[in-house]
Amino acid sequence: MSGDRLDVIIFGASGFTGKYTVFEAVTVLRGLRWGIAGRNREKLEAVLKEMGAKAKKDLSQVPIFIADVNDETSLLEMARKCRIVVNTAGPYRFHGENVVKCCIESGTHHVDVSGEPQYMETMQLKYDQRAKEKGVYVVSACGFDSIPADMGVIFVEKNFDGVVNSVEIFLESGIKEGDSGGGTAGLNYGTWESAVYGLAHSDELRGIRTQLYSQRLPKFFPVLQPRPLVFRSTEVDKVCLPFPGSDRSVVMRSQRFLYEQDKKRPVQMHTYVGFPSWVVAGVVILFASIFGLLSKFRLGRTLLLNYPGLFSGGLASRSGPSEESMSRTYFKMTFKATGWPNSDRLAECSDQYTEYPTKTLMVRVSGMNPGYGATCVALLSTALTILRESDKMPSTGGVLTPAAAFSKTGLISELEKHDHGIKFEILANK
Repeated sequence: MSGDRLDVIIFGASGFTGKYTVFEAVTVLRGLRWGIAGRNREKLEAVLKEMGAKAKKDLSQVPIFIADVNDETSLLEMARKCRIVVNTAGPYRFHGENVVKCCIESGTHHVDVSGEPQYMETMQLKYDQRAKEKGVYVVSACGFDSIPADMGVIFVEKNFDGVVNSVEIFLESGIKEGDSGGGTAGLNYGTWESAVYGLAHSDELRGIRTQLYSQRLPKFFPVLQPRPLVFRSTEVDKVCLPFPGSDRSVVMRSQRFLYEQDKKRPVQMHTYVGFPSWVVAGVVILFASIFGLLSKFRLGRTLLLNYPGLFSGGLASRSGPSEESMSRTYFKMTFKATGWPNSDRLAECSDQYTEYPTKTLMVRVSGMNPGYGATCVALLSTALTILRESDKMPSTGGVLTPAAAFSKTGLISELEKHDHGIKFEILANK
């Protein structure tokens, strides 16, 4: 790539996630040359002023580029100015494809924080081969909660000292103990919009996956069965429900890649979200049922999009969460892995065990401000890792998941360095 390019351009920098990515860039991208891009120069200048004041650093000399998702010429010009585009302009279902296409044609890497399986898998279907031809990495799901889940499974496998059969993940979030005040960080409107359209069009996934994968992954003994719809977890002492996010689809894409490329036995995985009581879980089920029903109809989607606070129980809003609430919100993901010790390892990854797993590992992945602190640090850390450790990544490029791209890199160590980073720790090893 041309030596006069910037290292990174943050696209969509005037959006809610974008501006906090600018703030975290001051420390995460220290020593690199970076700029910002979006549609409106005045808004971009305002972001540099606001986030510069917050970071106590003069950002007035950060380069600004004007680019619009509907103007491919401007996107190409932007992509040619840098080595990697950090794309925060969602919902990616509507705004992501042109950016990906222009980055690939410009020989520029691309990372984003999409949690939209239809978008991510469509990009893989349409652009994986072209990205390989151009030697470009396109990596989605680079924020919370997919980075903790996907890289958490990698952390589990690296520390298991044996063969992992399955992983169950239990997600918790809340307000840091000892802090005053109520409320939670919540969601900005873009995240809510992505969820509405993602669920509305979830039936598209079957067709996409049929084209992506001509063969299913083999079923390994023992099969990890899903837990009941509602249950109390002894692992985290919470009332749990199945987690509806994209984590499982991202992790299973990673496991397929590692099975096909590295001949590694794929890990089975289910993920759950925990609540403090049966009553709270019941309320969540009620809101989720209404959300699921309304998302299937045009009128229902209009209501969801026009009244996000009402239909999310106050979780989502057009203004987004306050900085005070974001700073006090934590997340914890507890991983329960089961498998066999090294002494029982089979010769080939396709061989079947006949005995049930005898070994267990408990791991925790945690952090603060998951939506707009840990997410932004994770996103920038993936960009940094591509720039510094591409020799440890799949040599051909491609449209990849985080674990497929970064399993052999130092991304986990990078994530742990920063104030709003992500901590990986072992709880118990039996």
